[in-house]
Amino acid sequence: MNEVVTLSGISNQVFLETYAKPGRIGLSGGFTLIDKAISHAERRISASGQHSLWSHAFVFQGLRHDDRHWVIESDLQVHRRHIQLGVQENRIDKYFDESLYTRLAVLDFGLDDSQVATLLREGLELVASRARYSLRELVGTFIALHHPELRSQDNLLAREKSMYCSAFVRHLFRRSGFDLAPGVEDKHTTPEDISQTPIPHLTYILKRGLDRNPIKELTVRLRRRLRARIKHRREKRAG
Repeated sequence: MNEVVTLSGISNQVFLETYAKPGRIGLSGGFTLIDKAISHAERRISASGQHSLWSHAFVFQGLRHDDRHWVIESDLQVHRRHIQLGVQENRIDKYFDESLYTRLAVLDFGLDDSQVATLLREGLELVASRARYSLRELVGTFIALHHPELRSQDNLLAREKSMYCSAFVRHLFRRSGFDLAPGVEDKHTTPEDISQTPIPHLTYILKRGLDRNPIKELTVRLRRRLRARIKHRREKRAG
């Protein structure tokens, strides 16, 4: 039986720096439009029948010479004048932002050193070969979620040398001898599938933010500040 450890009252940073170990899987969720779209689509396979908590998956590499934890992931990131689209390495610092990453989990499968080495070696090979993030395949998976009979079949929009986040994680674990989602075609794997994997593991979940929308809260605070400033200026002019 898989064990779940739920934590609260700590920051994203403390949670990740405590439980991020090489070969473990990270899951995240949030309130951006893409997060909401993925979570909404996954409700069809969610154990609760509700929107999934998870919209992204990645693999922890461990500490590097900069004394920071790093991850390998297939993701779409937009920086100033630069777009990263595909398999890439990033510091876990990006997941410290609690307004973007409101839900976090770490899955520990107890991999041995050899299995971790195989997993990370394959991941780095895909970084070096610049495997792409596949928006097409993501759309194909959305279609399959609406037609369950397609989940075990090839992704209708599959491309070579391309995979989105959870399909990438599934691929790496296959290389280490683990099938995270039996019965589901690799390129239909979702973060929710990974969270429900039957492979024995220990899951750490950060409860912070599960019932809150920090973006909405921030918007409310900004509106209040703006109204207070307008009121102050009016009173100052009147006086």
